[in-house]
Amino acid sequence: MKITLDDLNRRTEEGFVSVCGALFEHSPWVAARTWPRRPFRSVEALHQELISTLAGASESEKLALINAHPDLVGRLAREGGLTAESGQEQAAAGLDSVTPAEAELFEQYNSAYRRKFGFPFIICARENRKEAILKAFPARLANSRKAEVAAALEEIGRIARLRLADAVAEE
Repeated sequence: MKITLDDLNRRTEEGFVSVCGALFEHSPWVAARTWPRRPFRSVEALHQELISTLAGASESEKLALINAHPDLVGRLAREGGLTAESGQEQAAAGLDSVTPAEAELFEQYNSAYRRKFGFPFIICARENRKEAILKAFPARLANSRKAEVAAALEEIGRIARLRLADAVAEE
């Protein structure tokens, strides 16, 4: 159930984090560090402040956030261990109904990506279908680690924007 931005702006830090903490996978610290900047004039302004908080984080914090994300069509998905948000997002992309051949391809790409970059492949699943995601893997595997850290953080921002829109209404 959505809450209004006015209600969110009036919440204590704990209440704010209870709403915004899940916007960034297993990383409620982003919301906690953003809370003192309220009141936010719009949901978009709140998103920009959250992204600003993330941009100001240390490299190790950014990498921890990236590593908090599950592999697409990975073990956690198969075992039902995804967060509710991640499960819904992977399902929206059709990743909950892959063929055995697609599952094997995801496994190969996930492994190659982790070997090269040391963290999971991140893409905003709600903005893509499984076919587009499978096409993105080889293109992004050609990138440098620095470029992929930036790409992962950009995708995390997109994911957070959509999760925020699901949680908070302007009025």
